[in-house]
Amino acid sequence: MKTSWRSVSLVASAAMVLALTTACGQDGGSATGSQNVGATAVPGAVGDIATGAGLGTGADGTQEPASPPEPAGKLSVSTNAEIGELVTDGTGRTLYRFDADTAEPPRATCENDCATAWPPVAAADALAGEGIDGELLGEVARPDGSKQLTIGGWPAYRYAKDTAAGDVKGQGVGGKWYALAADGRKAEAKEAAGLSTRDDPKLGEIVVDKNGMTVYRFMKDEAWPEPVSACTGACLEKWPVVEPVEPDDTEGVVKKDLMTFTRPDGAEQQTVDCRPIYTFAGDKKAGDTNGQGVGGTWYAVSPDGKPVGAPKK
Repeated sequence: MKTSWRSVSLVASAAMVLALTTACGQDGGSATGSQNVGATAVPGAVGDIATGAGLGTGADGTQEPASPPEPAGKLSVSTNAEIGELVTDGTGRTLYRFDADTAEPPRATCENDCATAWPPVAAADALAGEGIDGELLGEVARPDGSKQLTIGGWPAYRYAKDTAAGDVKGQGVGGKWYALAADGRKAEAKEAAGLSTRDDPKLGEIVVDKNGMTVYRFMKDEAWPEPVSACTGACLEKWPVVEPVEPDDTEGVVKKDLMTFTRPDGAEQQTVDCRPIYTFAGDKKAGDTNGQGVGGTWYAVSPDGKPVGAPKK
């Protein structure tokens, strides 16, 4: 079959265009960046670093686009009793970072199945709320072209198993996933003081122990001229004594008359305002106040040692 001069010319022209296009792509690949963090972002690696799965492909062998990241909304700082201060999105969902990612430069490596379990957070509408430094918010380009939020350079994710605001089920998963602190570091709770206070929605400011458990007073106890506990025997099974705490190991509690005394059995017990203090076995978690008002003789303790909600004599 004869090949015309025109056909040969068209084929040669097409080959030349293809060569030039390839060269431009090699020399001038699209640049990606993370805003406000002063580093150049690198697109995520191909494949799922968490599971080893490859990129999803369609019937024609082309890569299927990933679902777009969910908006972040107004970010804020929340406090978790076990983890400490962490970043939450506009709906109160915890944001996480992945140890396989990098912050300098920002690089997101969680793709495909991994990104289904850990949905990336979109950068588009992210706003810095209370406790968030807007200068630490940026973005990184993902392989599908979407923009993912970064905090302190670290790409931000949610965890699919966190179904309610305040959930932190992703903390420590696989030894690689951690809640994000406001500076981009891993959220870590500092060791709680031996005695501190918290603002209870019903009782106001009350004293809690190092585990966040509510502290109580027994109205039948005595304080003067020295502390005397009327809770003995079986009573102590329901109302365990608070062990001694150094004055310097307290926060928000009035230190005047913060002392310990020796019980008849030789055990040492802490007092606030010279009043013996206890926890309640019926409180199962930090924040519980199930002992409040029990028998008309047990009451939570205010920072100055007064019984909260007790009837005035």
